[in-house]
Amino acid sequence: MVLDGAGLDVDFYLISPKGETLVFEQRKSDGVHTVETVDGDYMFCFDNTFSTISEKVIFFELILDNAGGEDDQEDWKKYVTGTDLLDMKLEDILESVNSVKTRLSKSIQIQTLLKAFEARDRNIQESNFDRVNFWSMVNLAIMVIVSAVQVYMLKSLFEDKRKTRT
Repeated sequence: MVLDGAGLDVDFYLISPKGETLVFEQRKSDGVHTVETVDGDYMFCFDNTFSTISEKVIFFELILDNAGGEDDQEDWKKYVTGTDLLDMKLEDILESVNSVKTRLSKSIQIQTLLKAFEARDRNIQESNFDRVNFWSMVNLAIMVIVSAVQVYMLKSLFEDKRKTRT
């Protein structure tokens, strides 16, 4: 997501480990992409070459689903000894904990995304505030100049240009 910069747009590329272009978007301000991955190094690029004058502030988030989840769950089971009834209760507890963990992770992601939206909107608002102030000052200066010219013109209308002899 482009938070700040002229146009609020940027090009985006996502390239697989085999060199195939998975995602290519031009001049987008935000986007969400889901990709089935294979082992290897992926390359993603935010390209701003079309706008060489202005710089951009970018927010991006990389979310990896199911990254190393199953191995961690199996480690604790070798230390637990007990009956089958206890194992069933532990499985239920583990399922509840994993559900809470998943929901908490998603809520953190949503909050982070909302913070990024807020930052972008704040930058736009501050830019608009600066523009309004600038043009208000220009308007004020023009009004002062016009009023000074009008006073001068009115004064010149009532000036007596005749020479009086005494």
